[in-house]
Amino acid sequence: MNGTATTVLTAITLISIPTVMFGGFSLLRLRAAGRLSDYQAAFFRAGHAHAGVLLVLTLAALDVAARFDLSEGLTWAAGLLLLVGTLAQSGGMFIHMGIGRPGKWSWGNTVTTIGGVLLAAGLLSLAVGVIS
Repeated sequence: MNGTATTVLTAITLISIPTVMFGGFSLLRLRAAGRLSDYQAAFFRAGHAHAGVLLVLTLAALDVAARFDLSEGLTWAAGLLLLVGTLAQSGGMFIHMGIGRPGKWSWGNTVTTIGGVLLAAGLLSLAVGVIS
């Protein structure tokens, strides 16, 4: 049974994917114009790639929630943790690209770390739901 949580979160995730596609286009344009340093380009690429992969992971996780008929509450909680975690982990790389310095910790690194914790919490929540 597909509930409201699965439907809404899947729609949000699918709508988000074209923004990542536009990000890839933007990366190519900025690189071609020489507007990014190698350092900036590396973090742009990392943020872009993580966003795409993690959104696809979120779609797979929402499919798991639907297939195992997990509760609406658990699906909302896990789905939101995954979406916010994706934004934080990839977004932190973009923040670091803008304010970070090579070899130095920045707020971007902190945001990326928080995103990783949120992603892990979302996936582990789903795992507990599947097991129980």
